[in-house]
Amino acid sequence: MQFLNQDLWFPPVSQANEDGLLAIGGDLSVPRLLLAYQLGIFPWFEGSQPILWWSPDPRFVLFPENLKVSKSMKQVLRNADFTVSINQNFNQVITECSKAKRNGQAGTWITDSMIMAYNELHKAGYAKSVEVWQEGELVGGFYGVDLGNGVFCGESMFAKVSNASKVAFITFIQNTDYQLIDCQVYTNHLERLGAEDISRDVFLEYLK
Repeated sequence: MQFLNQDLWFPPVSQANEDGLLAIGGDLSVPRLLLAYQLGIFPWFEGSQPILWWSPDPRFVLFPENLKVSKSMKQVLRNADFTVSINQNFNQVITECSKAKRNGQAGTWITDSMIMAYNELHKAGYAKSVEVWQEGELVGGFYGVDLGNGVFCGESMFAKVSNASKVAFITFIQNTDYQLIDCQVYTNHLERLGAEDISRDVFLEYLK
């Protein structure tokens, strides 16, 4: 386990433990976040913890051509009850993601420091939000990081009404040309949409 200081570096991802934890400490500056994502590393920690950096193996990803859209979701999309936008309100999307209740989690890993850091990453042009609106109200969406290398690194999503986050995710993928969507770690929700495990080494090849 490596402890980071203010110097801008990360240990090789091969040094991560079996859970994917690689390093502790450092900061959430834009340069460090950019370096982390370029190396296949992401921060994930709760408010009472120091900054924890992860690079799991295997990596949970979605190849856009493998996206699965159920018949019921196709009907939802055809009904056009939602309007989808990109980068219209990044701060509200990440704030709503921080408030979303998740099974098995008492708190949130999207702390105030994470919100501030990713807002700065958004201002620098590297973090994107996808919003879903219904009758003028923000009812769902997600955010992530785009380094311009063909990989979108998804971070978190939320939905205030049924299917809103799915509409955001599916519409985004169907209207972009990414080679790979990084989902980081396994969830049932994303597996049903077609996400799968690949080795960390294979994932890192897509980041080059």
